[in-house]
Amino acid sequence: MSAALAHALLPPDRRQSPTALQVQRGVRRLFADLGQVTIPEFSLANGRRADVIALCPAGRLTIIEIKSSVSDFRADRKWPDYRDYCDRFYFAIPETLPETLIPEETGLIVADGFGAAILRDPPDHALSGARRKAVTLRFAHNAARLLHALADPGAIREGAL
Repeated sequence: MSAALAHALLPPDRRQSPTALQVQRGVRRLFADLGQVTIPEFSLANGRRADVIALCPAGRLTIIEIKSSVSDFRADRKWPDYRDYCDRFYFAIPETLPETLIPEETGLIVADGFGAAILRDPPDHALSGARRKAVTLRFAHNAARLLHALADPGAIREGAL
């Protein structure tokens, strides 16, 4: 299936700015290159929505919060709520944002629509077994729903997904 067809079947969430969507694309390409799978706009059990979540083959979970502008970063104080749902937490920003804005206790990725680079790794904080299982099952369920939507685009129009 072509990227254009997949895009038509699963349109992007319109809440993000064009800059944020470009950063998301670069981040997802980076994690794919690292052998990890990602899901954008991932809902967590606490009601928060992670911009991107990645799952590595060993089962570690990484959440990436995208900030497209200084005002976007300053308005967001919810990011500490993500730490209970991942082993690693990064901020991803475009190269136009000052890196000094990002807290030292988090990872830092700079990205554009073509790729991304990790500038700083975050500290690891391993999830408990029960939380890892719950988030991984949610990840699997979301991935299967997206795959179903690609295989059966009529289900979206009919409200089944």
